[in-house]
Amino acid sequence: MIKNNLAAILISISIVISMTVLGGAYVKRGNSSDTISVTGMGEEDFTSDLIVWRASFSKKSLDMKEAYSSLNSDREKIKKFFTSKGIKSNEVIFQAIDIQKEFGYEYDQNGGVRSSYFQGYVLNQQVKIESNDVDKVEELSRSASELIDMGLELTSYSPEYYYTKLAQLKIKMIEAATKDAKLRAEKIAENAGGSLGKLKNADMGVFQITGQNSAEDYSWGGSFNTSAKKKTASVTIRLKYDAH
Repeated sequence: MIKNNLAAILISISIVISMTVLGGAYVKRGNSSDTISVTGMGEEDFTSDLIVWRASFSKKSLDMKEAYSSLNSDREKIKKFFTSKGIKSNEVIFQAIDIQKEFGYEYDQNGGVRSSYFQGYVLNQQVKIESNDVDKVEELSRSASELIDMGLELTSYSPEYYYTKLAQLKIKMIEAATKDAKLRAEKIAENAGGSLGKLKNADMGVFQITGQNSAEDYSWGGSFNTSAKKKTASVTIRLKYDAH
């Protein structure tokens, strides 16, 4: 008899606990509002309208004045060459001269330094051209080898490409990404037989600028390609809506 009563009590307690748990789940589900989260993308192809090309040249001599005079002569020849190619004088910027002392070393049979001797002064200078005439500077960078025939040694670096209207482009892309995300949310709500409610949250992803038709990977911090003249910019927008 006691066993039967105990079993009945345990069953009753189990039923109460089960009803309490189920009731709590129902209330939680009833109090929560349905939401729809979507990600939209804005993408735009564009062509760079600013080019930066850098090069460097140097001279070496045991005498400082002689090295400087020779470097100055080369600088004037280089500037004249640039302007003859249609580059404006104010677009040619010569950086400060870097001066280094160069030493040679004599070693003993064990590879240790036995003595050193002065080999001369090395003067190095960089020149930068910044212009909106992208095609002209591109052509100049390819023809820099002509300076060799003039007895000048110029080390040329790859041009860098930029876009001066990037701020306006970003606004346009954000607008496109937002419209894309909202359209996706509306379609999801429509297909689910509901309707889209108020916007609860909006998050913008990082800007990515890559070369057109390239295999560049996106970066978590945002990529910024400067090696390609033609680029593709993209940005993502994540929206969260109430749904009814």
